[in-house]
Amino acid sequence: MTPHGGLDYPALTENLRRIAHQAAREVMAVYQQDIEVRHKDDRSPVTDADIRAERVILQELARLAPNIPVIAEEAASEGDFPDVDDVFFLVDPLDGTKEFIHRNGEFTVNIALIVDRIPVIGVVYAPAKKRLFYGAGPGQAFEQNLDPTRDVDQTGAPAPRHIQTRPPPQAGLIAVASRSHRNPETDKFLQQFNVTEFVIAGSSLKFCLVATGEADIYPRLGPTMEWDTAAGHAVLNAAGGSVTKMDGEPLLYGKTETGFKNPLFVARGQST
Repeated sequence: MTPHGGLDYPALTENLRRIAHQAAREVMAVYQQDIEVRHKDDRSPVTDADIRAERVILQELARLAPNIPVIAEEAASEGDFPDVDDVFFLVDPLDGTKEFIHRNGEFTVNIALIVDRIPVIGVVYAPAKKRLFYGAGPGQAFEQNLDPTRDVDQTGAPAPRHIQTRPPPQAGLIAVASRSHRNPETDKFLQQFNVTEFVIAGSSLKFCLVATGEADIYPRLGPTMEWDTAAGHAVLNAAGGSVTKMDGEPLLYGKTETGFKNPLFVARGQST
């Protein structure tokens, strides 16, 4: 992958991993307490973990790359949409807030770099499950077992391992669907495939399960925002998968005309 505008992708990826780890420590500090739930104007839940994690991420990104704009979920909910060009960050500080509230561990910290409408770097960290995923271009997808209580410099942490999607098994596909948003349209869509097993998961973990070969297909036939999907999309791309709209065209980012809303999409492993 050719770096854009002099960006050092490997160094940037390492820094985004570090920042996600820092944010996850804030998330887990709240997770250990009684969780106070508030609601935004759209009635979606928000907690102190969302706010604290986003504050850390924005502060660190401002130090790391002050000239790259950031679209972040909680700031966006307050109407803060900086102008974006061909390079920008997308941040969801706590994807799966409902899973966080229900304490099932299926929530993630998400940071992605978008270049020319494509997610080229993505970090997805599920701290309660100690699973950190990241991708930075074709063949550069990894998973690391990472305890969020470990020092941010990750001294002594297990080494990351390469991950990749798997070819469609002859015995049938594993489909992953949303724990909170599965609907009849999803089930109808999947009837056209030889699906022999369903896995239910929350947050952007669904992309990562396809990226590791633990699942083969993830359709999302409901509303999402760009910050919900960008980091997981980057991981899946790097692992050999794809994310397309229902017409087969690539899912792109920077859709200012829709307010950064995504169309319906399907995430797939190898040639699913």
